[in-house]
Amino acid sequence: MTEGKRNIIQGLLQEYDIETADDIQAALKDLLSGTIQEMLEAEMDDHLGYAKYERSSQNNSRNGTKSKRVRSKYGEFEVDVPQDRESTFEPKILPKRKKDISEIEDKIISMYAKGMTTRQISETIDDIYGFEVSEGMISDITDKLLPQIEEWQNRPLSAVYPIVFIDAIHFSVRDDGIVRKLAAYIVLGINEDGKKEVLSIVIGENESSKFWLSVLNSLKNRGLRDILILCSDGLTGIKEAISTAFPATEQQRCIVHMVRNTLKYVANKDMKAFAKDLKTIYTASDEPAALKQLDAVTDKWAPMYPSAMNRWHDNWDAISPIFKFSKEVRTAFYTTNAIESLNSSYRRLNKQRSVFPSSQALLKSLYISTNEITKKWSMPIRNWGLVRGELVIMYPGRMPD
Repeated sequence: MTEGKRNIIQGLLQEYDIETADDIQAALKDLLSGTIQEMLEAEMDDHLGYAKYERSSQNNSRNGTKSKRVRSKYGEFEVDVPQDRESTFEPKILPKRKKDISEIEDKIISMYAKGMTTRQISETIDDIYGFEVSEGMISDITDKLLPQIEEWQNRPLSAVYPIVFIDAIHFSVRDDGIVRKLAAYIVLGINEDGKKEVLSIVIGENESSKFWLSVLNSLKNRGLRDILILCSDGLTGIKEAISTAFPATEQQRCIVHMVRNTLKYVANKDMKAFAKDLKTIYTASDEPAALKQLDAVTDKWAPMYPSAMNRWHDNWDAISPIFKFSKEVRTAFYTTNAIESLNSSYRRLNKQRSVFPSSQALLKSLYISTNEITKKWSMPIRNWGLVRGELVIMYPGRMPD
């Protein structure tokens, strides 16, 4: 330790009568507020070109102060921000409208978005800044997002979404001391400009036609009037709900899920070859060719995996609509890019947190994570012009002009 630092510490001990760690925090807060106050005064001197109490021939001059409450890592305190008569003073140390110089809340929310637990966040803040943030305070900070989440979940939607995907990610959530698996259902829409939008996030437990009808009706209540194609896995009750809420909507079984569910029955050593054969089905030139490939793939793999292809035969009516489109357009329905980038972000939450303390905590994490990833969604999906052109022909009068 240098001699200068020793002198500063001795001065602190004498000035503030420090006896405890809390006294140190109070002293540092007082010093910080005093330092900022002095820096504001120095900035004003530089702005005006003369020091306080000096005479000047300039038109602009000091015009009192305005009290401002500031939040810092040492707590809250008041400073008196100097004002000038022409209102041209723009302080740099404490910019206008900025009241938090710690940026702790933003960092906490960012860590929450990465799936860190309140305890992990508290420990990280302590490691970085050297002071403790209670788990309760972290919950209070993230709870400030709840009104935003409610507003986001109820925001108005466009009248038409040509393509909508519904997918489920499962999380472990603690409820009354019991850990249960809950599904977060993500409703992702492709709007008329070909851009992706997360329309809703619904945390549920039991799939049923009643559950899905309530989800779809909530979208209708927010202004959604038509969906041309809805892609999903075989979610229980969703087919009946779609027929009721959006009777003109064509249901398309998600090819990505079909492939995944098929490969669950396949040994690792055969997965690559099996997936390659499956691709010959959904990339076939038309439905007759696809049916021919379906039979060929089934015959080839049935001796080793007799049940693997059952889903393809049982759900062919929900798979076959894809074949009326060109190969380029089909990728809009079975490409992994549309929803997989979103899912990978959600899966990172599962890696960080084995159990969420509540369904509300899960919703907060999903919302923050969604908000982060959707900031990058500025471009339409690939080949949207071609996709839109075919949709206009296939579904006349239903696409916006």
